[in-house]
Amino acid sequence: MAMHGKIVTTLELKSSAEKFYKVWRSESFHVPKHASKHIQGVDVHAGDWETAGSIRIWQYTLGGKPGVFKEEVSFDDENKIIALNGLEGDVMKIYKVYKPNWKLTPKGSGCLAELTIEFEKLHP
Repeated sequence: MAMHGKIVTTLELKSSAEKFYKVWRSESFHVPKHASKHIQGVDVHAGDWETAGSIRIWQYTLGGKPGVFKEEVSFDDENKIIALNGLEGDVMKIYKVYKPNWKLTPKGSGCLAELTIEFEKLHP
C-alpha cells in the first residue's frame, strides 16, 4: 500500500494576505523574477492567468536539478485560498496525488500562510 497523508505548516509572511493572494492568483508570471534561483519560468498551458481550472506549467530547480510541474489551479477569493492539483511533471513521478493548498489570513501588516499538502506516493 502506498503512503498517503497530509502535511500542514504555517509561515508568517511580511506581505499582506491580499498582495500574496493576488500574485499567486493572477500574477504568478512575476514569481520567476523574484525567485529566479529556484523558479525559472511559468507558462499557461490552458486557460489564462486568472481563471479557476487553468493549467500552468512551472520550470524550477531543486537540489541543482531542473524540474517541471504541471498544475491545475482553483481559487476561493472570499477565504483567500489557492488550491493546486498536480497533473504531470517530475513531482508526479513520485506521487499519485499531490495537492498543495495555501490559506492566507491577515496578521498585522503581514499574514499567516497555511500550506497544506495532500499526497499519495506511487510506491511505499
